[in-house]
Amino acid sequence: MIESLLLSVTRVSTLLGAQQLTSATGFFFERDGRLFLVTNRHVVLDEASDHRPDRLEIELHVDPENVAVTTGFAIPLYRGTQPVWREGIDPAGTVDVVALQLERPALPDKLLLQPFTADHLIEQLDDIEVGTRVLIVGFPLGFHDTLHHLPVVRQAVIASAFGLRFQGQGYFLTDAQMHRGTSGAPVVARMTTQRSGRGDLPWMLLGVHAARMDVTNRDIEQDERLNLNCAWYADIIMTLTEE
Repeated sequence: MIESLLLSVTRVSTLLGAQQLTSATGFFFERDGRLFLVTNRHVVLDEASDHRPDRLEIELHVDPENVAVTTGFAIPLYRGTQPVWREGIDPAGTVDVVALQLERPALPDKLLLQPFTADHLIEQLDDIEVGTRVLIVGFPLGFHDTLHHLPVVRQAVIASAFGLRFQGQGYFLTDAQMHRGTSGAPVVARMTTQRSGRGDLPWMLLGVHAARMDVTNRDIEQDERLNLNCAWYADIIMTLTEE
């Protein structure tokens, strides 16, 4: 039996024409019957590095009896010249999270996936303390179970005051050794209480992993990396998925 958490996540490839650019992570979120792919904004567009793909491709499991059977699904990023993703802005600037609505008629008839919903978002921020153990589910450096097309899981802990905007930004910190390819991965904690609506996915969705943190005054010869990462608070997804 495949754990439902592993079916909430998909590997994301970014492409420009026939050229594959990068790999990343995304996860599924469902609201009012609509299905979304959530990932980082810098996955779909990063002006600083001139990363400008024209489409994404994700892997979908299409046989409930055989998890090894998948198909690729292309997601154009522009309709004409207009981006199709939804992004948010807060007082500190652009939030590094986007949501792309997946058109259900275009999806395969049989799908094996487990989306998060609003019921998986945390209600009481005080329930999460510094040092709380969390999981980050994704595809570090593209690494994954290539037979069954499933992600891997990294352990982390909450490394800043949860519920507060770290240095005024809309994210919190995690402590874990992370790699490229994990951008857009969900940061989750095991549920401590049952709540209706969560179905077969007993995890709280806390955030969206975005990037490793570093300091500008680090001596690269004497000082190791901090192994700290930023994760955007997951409640931004509710703004991005409004009608």
